[in-house]
Amino acid sequence: MDKRRLGRMVTIKRCATVVSNYQESMEQQAGCGRNCLGGCCVLGAKLPVFKFVSRCSAKHQQVHVFHGDKTAETAELEDCEDCELMIHDQSNSFLDNLVLAQWEDRTSRGLFRYDVTACETKVLPGKFGFIAQLNEGRHSKKRPTEFRVDQVLQPFDPAKFNFTKVGQEELLFCFEESEDGRSRYFDAATVKGSPNVVVINVSPIEYGHVLLVPKVLDHLPQKLEPETFLLALNFAVEMDNPYFRLGYNSLGAFATINHLHFQAYYLAAPFAVERAPVSALFKEQGGVGIFELAEYPVRGLVFELGRSLEQLADLVVQVCKQLQDYNIPFNVLIADRGTRIFLFPQCYAAKQARGEVDQEYLDTQVNPAVWEISGHIVLKRKEDYEMASEDYAWKLLAEVSLPEAAFNNIKLLCLELGQGNADCHKIHKDTTLADEAGTLLGKQSISIAFHGLSNGSMKVESDYTADIEKSKEICMQS
Repeated sequence: MDKRRLGRMVTIKRCATVVSNYQESMEQQAGCGRNCLGGCCVLGAKLPVFKFVSRCSAKHQQVHVFHGDKTAETAELEDCEDCELMIHDQSNSFLDNLVLAQWEDRTSRGLFRYDVTACETKVLPGKFGFIAQLNEGRHSKKRPTEFRVDQVLQPFDPAKFNFTKVGQEELLFCFEESEDGRSRYFDAATVKGSPNVVVINVSPIEYGHVLLVPKVLDHLPQKLEPETFLLALNFAVEMDNPYFRLGYNSLGAFATINHLHFQAYYLAAPFAVERAPVSALFKEQGGVGIFELAEYPVRGLVFELGRSLEQLADLVVQVCKQLQDYNIPFNVLIADRGTRIFLFPQCYAAKQARGEVDQEYLDTQVNPAVWEISGHIVLKRKEDYEMASEDYAWKLLAEVSLPEAAFNNIKLLCLELGQGNADCHKIHKDTTLADEAGTLLGKQSISIAFHGLSNGSMKVESDYTADIEKSKEICMQS
């Protein structure tokens, strides 16, 4: 292995997605007196607040809204001549109605960079129903800048754009846990401490595109913790709408703002991944179910609700923390009203930085983040949209997938965590693999078999395979 690579920073050139109207002119807008979401303007201010009842200790019924080859909703959509994706009235949730009303209000104020409802959208013929959208307005004309993709965890940098610089007109409401066990909404409540805020994405991918920013004044970097992930699950539960999903992108997996945030929007159709078959890895009575995507272009894991949301959040974040610590980029989709989690470790940006992605896919400028990986392909050029097919979507997403050798190690980790093994908090590492080393991202590390991408060898040692198969047998018997 070329030792010189180990000290080199791995970057790619791309344009950051503009999520706020203050993002491009932040230098001119710096400072107080502009009604921002920073401590200078928020503390003591009166802002709209939604108080939710935490479901962390309560059972929440799980329903697979989209599963199998077809649902009533998708059948209706596919038979529709113009295939317009409309939001159906699937929820009587107050929070759901609040988001829709507030988002429409910001539309009427002209705060969005373009009308996302005018973007052409179609379901691609085929088994999975990948959805293609032509979103030319989302393509920024700013000069591309370099983004570092070899570090999943990076310290928060207050000099760069972050959500405290957003204007309060882009805020929909604060999202805080109720102290009295009742869900309530206040038009104006005094802000104390560091609020969780819900703001619009001014460059929306779909209708109702918002950002959930936990503890905005704490300047948290893009890193998952149980508390903040549980907040996102509670947001999904409180929305109570199967067409509303939340997504998370780590750094290195196409998050370009290093300030902790989740994205969310409505899509009145199943994501392709929601219709993909799964195979069980682990499931015990009352525990979190762990599954593997059985037929999908991107290798991924699925976690299903057990006793509580808190239990689900803890297990998913344990796995994500290992990925973070071992410098493996990943994306997360929160579906089924917060009860089903899809986790996708990925390597596209690093392959792109090393020149290993086919130019055909680079020319499309598609950034395969959580929405694209889940099956909603956002295209920026008319010719790509017109030529899009399920075969194209499949091949593009296959470029994202982690190699089988590395993914098998992550599966083994999940099995151990699911069984509650006391000695399961480290990814198993073969010393030979570690010695050969270097991750996909070019960092000297004993990461999980990423050396296979560097030197072309995709070998998994026999004891790894035996351990994985043995763990599967034990789990399936239980």
